[in-house]
Amino acid sequence: MTAYTYRWPRGKSVKKGRSECPGCGKMIAWFDNIPLFSYVFLRGKCRNCGKHISLRYPLIEASTGILFVVITLQGQAFKGNPFCIWQDVLGWWALPYLFFVGAILVAIFVIDFEHQLIPDSLIYALFLVTLFLIIAFRMEELYVRMFVAFAAATFFLLLHLVTQGRGMGLGDVKLVLALSLILGWPFTVAWLFLSFVVGAIVGVLLLLVGRAKLGKHIPFGPFLVVSFFVILFWGGLLVRLFLPYL
Repeated sequence: MTAYTYRWPRGKSVKKGRSECPGCGKMIAWFDNIPLFSYVFLRGKCRNCGKHISLRYPLIEASTGILFVVITLQGQAFKGNPFCIWQDVLGWWALPYLFFVGAILVAIFVIDFEHQLIPDSLIYALFLVTLFLIIAFRMEELYVRMFVAFAAATFFLLLHLVTQGRGMGLGDVKLVLALSLILGWPFTVAWLFLSFVVGAIVGVLLLLVGRAKLGKHIPFGPFLVVSFFVILFWGGLLVRLFLPYL
């Protein structure tokens, strides 16, 4: 996914070609492309030209690794949250499925943060794989989850239309559709509420430190991703806090 976050926004193929140095363009050998280890061993420089390689690469790799560890540990932790619901549905297969979800959301976070774009291909992959698993293992929940997903996406679509795309992009609408299908009811409500709260807090802080201006678009995808994982792991607690009567 690290390569995807670099290649896709630049229109480069993500299926063909080996990784190359952004400085000299020379292909990076496999032993210089080991996540984290190679960066540390080469002190963040290209073996060929000696130019520094951006810290974004090890940060993305480390974040993904930490997320995978957290996902693994959550299997023995909090109950009554979406993570445990998927674990009950899929058993051991919940782990690779949530690894898949986590890797895609890390890529979406980075690309939307850097370029204010969300790849449709990643969203479609999330939606279709989740839809297949629901049909295969929890068919009785299909209609409720689909209704919640389309209702949440419709709400975001209305925000997009009202703000003429300045407040919410179509990528956010599609992302909400896919992630709402994963969370279901009532966790989707708590997730969207938390996303707006986090977005508002970060927006105010950016205004105070001069990193943002009124009227300037701030990508909302990262807030959706961060809040999604909070609800995935601690959704049961937060639903009782935000929606005590549901």
